[in-house]
Amino acid sequence: MAACPICIIRGVVVLLLCRPLLSHQESDYEIHRSEPCRNGRTYGTFFRLRPYSDQHDESTGIPAKAMEKLTAHRVYPVMVPETYTGRSAMAPVKAGERVVIAIAECPPGDGPGLHNHEITTETFFCLEGTFEVTWGDEGEHKVVLEPMDLVSVPQGVMRAFRNISDVTGRLYVTIELGEPGSNDRVAYHPEVANELEAEFGAETVETLKDIGFKFDGASKS
Repeated sequence: MAACPICIIRGVVVLLLCRPLLSHQESDYEIHRSEPCRNGRTYGTFFRLRPYSDQHDESTGIPAKAMEKLTAHRVYPVMVPETYTGRSAMAPVKAGERVVIAIAECPPGDGPGLHNHEITTETFFCLEGTFEVTWGDEGEHKVVLEPMDLVSVPQGVMRAFRNISDVTGRLYVTIELGEPGSNDRVAYHPEVANELEAEFGAETVETLKDIGFKFDGASKS
């Protein structure tokens, strides 16, 4: 088997692995409810994960399509620490202290705008489809992930991803929290606010800011 190429660019680790031997159908990606084990831990098996977009309430005045520009089309939380209170808190498995696990699902062309995670490390492992992952202040660096490829982005670095294949793409995403009990903090590039304003109006952007979304993101030097 050929060696797997690894490169590091501006602190971002890219690992291009061997291609998968098996393909999975859309129905394979369902999650089973969390069950207690005899030792008090939990496990999760696949059966109907809920995307955190289910929590979105359009009565706030924010269209669902606007929210999709800030996240993947669907993000399915899988596991979070017991004390986690961010958007993924609805995950069925509560375990560990520092790791959040989710599956990001994107139809062709879909993906969130350029943003950073201010105090957490985010790692993407491609399950299905082909993703272009960009990073840097203006997204000037990029790598293409195919199934079984991985990229890890340090805290504070701007990043974005987009499904560039013609099938539904899925990423296995982990967020490593800085401290036990902490939450994720995200800031978007100012251009994301401009795009939202052009499509949905200035009021939508102001409402997003009112509920805590930030549009002043830049990579830490």
